[in-house]
Amino acid sequence: MRHLAAAFVVAALAAGPALAATEAPYTQAAFAAAQQEGKPILVHVTAPWCPTCAQQRPILSKLEADPKFRDLQVFDVDFDTQKDVLRAMGVRMQSTLIAFHGAQEEARSTGATSEDAIRTVLDKTQG
Repeated sequence: MRHLAAAFVVAALAAGPALAATEAPYTQAAFAAAQQEGKPILVHVTAPWCPTCAQQRPILSKLEADPKFRDLQVFDVDFDTQKDVLRAMGVRMQSTLIAFHGAQEEARSTGATSEDAIRTVLDKTQG
């Protein structure tokens, strides 16, 4: 059993860097750092009670796993508790997706639930 566990560790280390986007709760410090580094960024404004957000989540998960988006940093903004962020970004509704490449906003969509529409927004993060 130890040999099997060791083999998994070696395989994981040999696989190299992650091939999927990184997702994290929004903080101003992390967002500013990602912008300063010129990273592709997606801000997803979501709420646990939002049916549109629930439709977006599996589509976003699928697209974030695409190696094309491996450098993408996804920040989740809670619609109910992060009102200061909503005001700063000019967001009025949950289910809003905002694409940035570094500090530059490249695209914005609210209520998109088709894979093609969401992919279009993510594509804009690539610069």
